[in-house]
Amino acid sequence: KIQVDGRVRTDVTFPTGFMDVISVPLTDEHFRLMYDVKGRFSIERIKPEAATFKLCKVKRAQLGPQGVPFIGTHDGRTIRYPHPDIKVNDTVKVNLASGKI
Repeated sequence: KIQVDGRVRTDVTFPTGFMDVISVPLTDEHFRLMYDVKGRFSIERIKPEAATFKLCKVKRAQLGPQGVPFIGTHDGRTIRYPHPDIKVNDTVKVNLASGKI
């Protein structure tokens, strides 16, 4: 069983992207998908404590229904009630277990 961002994925064609955490619980290995110097995807081995978070770039910050603030990240996450100082093009550290900043 392979985990992508802390969720078990059984589909072998499941897409992964920049900064995704890929975990193999059977061997207790953790990897992060990064770019190399030529712009290709490369897999970097990381420590287990680094596999609990992910860095996400803020692509949009808006107000939703009833004035609820939210941000949208580069990987499609929507996080409600972010810190007021977070602006577009900032990088936030997202906890993969809770989904919070």
